[in-house]
Amino acid sequence: MKFEQHLSQQQKQVQKLAMTQQLQQSIQILQYNTEELYSYIETKSLENPLIDIQTESSNDFSTASSRTYTGEENNYLNQIPDNHTSLFEYLIDQIHLNYRDTYLRTLVLFLVEYIDLNGYLMIDLQEAAAKTGAKSIEMLDALTLIQQLDPAGVGARDLRECLLLQIERDDAAPELAYIVVEEEFTHLAERKWALIAKKFNVELAEIQVIFDYIQTLTPAPGSIFESTAGLYIRPDLTIKVKNNQLIVTSNKTGTPKIQFQQDYFERMEATEDAEVQKYIQEKKNEFEWLERTIAQRGDTILRVGSEIVKRQQDFFLKEDRPLKPMTLKEIADTLNIHESTVSRAVNGKYLAADFGVFELRTFFSHGLTNNTGEETSTDSVKKALQALIDNENKAKPLSDQKIVDLLQEKEITISRRTVTKYREALGIPSSSKRKRYDQ
Repeated sequence: MKFEQHLSQQQKQVQKLAMTQQLQQSIQILQYNTEELYSYIETKSLENPLIDIQTESSNDFSTASSRTYTGEENNYLNQIPDNHTSLFEYLIDQIHLNYRDTYLRTLVLFLVEYIDLNGYLMIDLQEAAAKTGAKSIEMLDALTLIQQLDPAGVGARDLRECLLLQIERDDAAPELAYIVVEEEFTHLAERKWALIAKKFNVELAEIQVIFDYIQTLTPAPGSIFESTAGLYIRPDLTIKVKNNQLIVTSNKTGTPKIQFQQDYFERMEATEDAEVQKYIQEKKNEFEWLERTIAQRGDTILRVGSEIVKRQQDFFLKEDRPLKPMTLKEIADTLNIHESTVSRAVNGKYLAADFGVFELRTFFSHGLTNNTGEETSTDSVKKALQALIDNENKAKPLSDQKIVDLLQEKEITISRRTVTKYREALGIPSSSKRKRYDQ
């Protein structure tokens, strides 16, 4: 048997996208929100002497509606609360202010170091006694002093004790609230209220009142010191209604703008050093690329945002704010861009209207086909579900199957499992947990 090997030359033309470093960076820049973009440009300016950052500043911040703060009294900086004090610092200040310098205060200061960010004590008193050489009763006295500090509930060792500490200080607490939480906390949480009512010889409605009151207490009293308040969103787009027409514009305020350092470039270019001239030309090319990429990012966001508004006109013009089914692919096909480009253009990008600020991705939802063959958005179905539960008899709340039947009457056909999924997504508990006894 003979084996022959034939060699031949063929010419092939293949087209493929090469993911260069600059292309990858362009994709990343589109995904950045305004703060991330500014941080990126700031880093580039440190690397490139030809880049100078300029930001168009204004006192316009978007919250629930667009406003302008003027004057010292209404300066926006004065609206931001100072939350720099930590829970630990706050407790230490109270201890030094309220308690004399004694051995007991030393133990209090020791225990404070074991208070976590939520306000709970994270060390067992027996272990604390062993570490300090103190008696168990002395450690208990020290903990009692901590539990008298603000915020109410601090120093608790578990959720039950945390709630008891808050109830103890509240003169408006229901009469039996303390003893019910102290003796029947588990049954209360499991909604075995009939057992509690029988034990204390009261009506179920009274247990309902206690349960509602407990809902107003905080399970993490120390968390208020870690929250960040006074944050504002700088929207990328603004929408205005003029003569019943929707006008979408880019929001230039707060958007970083780069400027070319022409004088520095000319001085460097005048040198006869070849290495310097090569370096300065590379930095000029980098500036030009960055300028084009930022402009392209803004243009893409505006195009995508305008198409979204065009498809969701009813949301901006009608008071009930209905959303139509819409997918990323539909926008991508209309604008002749890739679906992933639309995804990057809507994530973390915001649109400001007179009635609120919305992330662009919130306008996308899948559709369901009703009995008449029309498509309705999942948002509309959720609103219908919410309306049914809001208007139900709280003494006899609707089961998920009953909601299915009622939606069917509205020509919306979905399964019971879908109702459960939507209900949980809306944060609505099951019918057994929605039942009230004070109706």
